[in-house]
Amino acid sequence: MDATLTPSPPQHTYATLRSVLTWTGSVLYPFMALLPAVSADPWAPGILPACGSALATVLLVGLVRRRPMAALVTMLLVTALLPAVAKYHGPVWFVPFAAVDLMLGYVVATRTLRASVVAVCLTFLTQCLTVLGFTHGPDNLIVIGTIALLALVTACVVGLLGRERRRYATELRSHEVAEAITAERLRIARELHDQVAHSIGIIAIQAGVGSRVIETQPLEARAALRAIEATSRETLSGLRRTLVALRRSGSSAEPEAAPYGPAPGLGELERLAATTADAGVAVDLRWSGQRRQLPPDIDLSAYRIVQEALTNMVRHSGAGRCHVSVGFGEDELSVEIVDEGRGMRGTEPGVGFGITGMRERVALLHGEFSAGPLPGGGFRVAALLPLPEPTAAAADDAAVAGADAAGADVR
Repeated sequence: MDATLTPSPPQHTYATLRSVLTWTGSVLYPFMALLPAVSADPWAPGILPACGSALATVLLVGLVRRRPMAALVTMLLVTALLPAVAKYHGPVWFVPFAAVDLMLGYVVATRTLRASVVAVCLTFLTQCLTVLGFTHGPDNLIVIGTIALLALVTACVVGLLGRERRRYATELRSHEVAEAITAERLRIARELHDQVAHSIGIIAIQAGVGSRVIETQPLEARAALRAIEATSRETLSGLRRTLVALRRSGSSAEPEAAPYGPAPGLGELERLAATTADAGVAVDLRWSGQRRQLPPDIDLSAYRIVQEALTNMVRHSGAGRCHVSVGFGEDELSVEIVDEGRGMRGTEPGVGFGITGMRERVALLHGEFSAGPLPGGGFRVAALLPLPEPTAAAADDAAVAGADAAGADVR
């Protein structure tokens, strides 16, 4: 079925209209600024025509945005002619210079240092010549000159403050972008490390077992190869899911990303324990408290902490058994992994990607983390993750779930 699409108006239409208005205002500005001075009644209050000439500067708004230096030069030329073409002279004709000073402040705040110096010099010379040429008497010269100089200095100071503020805002924005990029890179690194490290460790152990018994115990070797195949497929699926999530951008997410399944959580600890048991290490998994649905970030982080701790235990501790405890408190989730092996070397803070990744995950959730060898031998990893207050729906789900796996011993 064919659909008739209404073409959107060309984008350049608005730009063309804006250009026409900009240059039209620039052409009309000299006439509209000089008209009040030429047609002013000598007996009328002089401040009204002077203010009218100053308000004519609004016609240059479009030119100010495009070419501020050209707008400043135009304003200087027109403003310098005002006292000359006026039917009478008076200090009020220096009121339009207030608009010039505002324009000068904008140039100083937005243009380069060289352009700002040129603008300040042009403005200063023009105002000096105007004051000297159209001011009568030393008293008026001193007063008007002082006021003009103070206004010029004020405009420059305000412009410099605006420049510093813009520079600070730009640096702050760049810093925030850099921090966001760094945080995203660390998140991706943690996720890839947690996904791959555990699986590679299991694959290495199963491959070693298979190579030793392939001639004497073919059935054991076949089982090891099957474990390697299953672990490899699971890892590949996780990597594809991660890559799809990285390619996803808002509403443009590919619909084919859905079949790869959701991110893992504590509900898959039993399967993780079984996989670790296949590698030759029994896992004693115990639950405490009232289990309930967790926020996705806490659920994933808790699972990754257990996964990384088991990976390190399999690769480094040499233990045959470990204990994993997960406790649901009222306002925090506790995770503890303890083994009875020889511990790990290089467990100081910041050493190794595994311990560092777990510590970063807990820190992002404003929790508490500890990892280190036990006095009597073995190694302990513990994390406390704060939990949000459960909603009524979450409480109902927790009541249904209960403590299904409380005290379960998975080997």
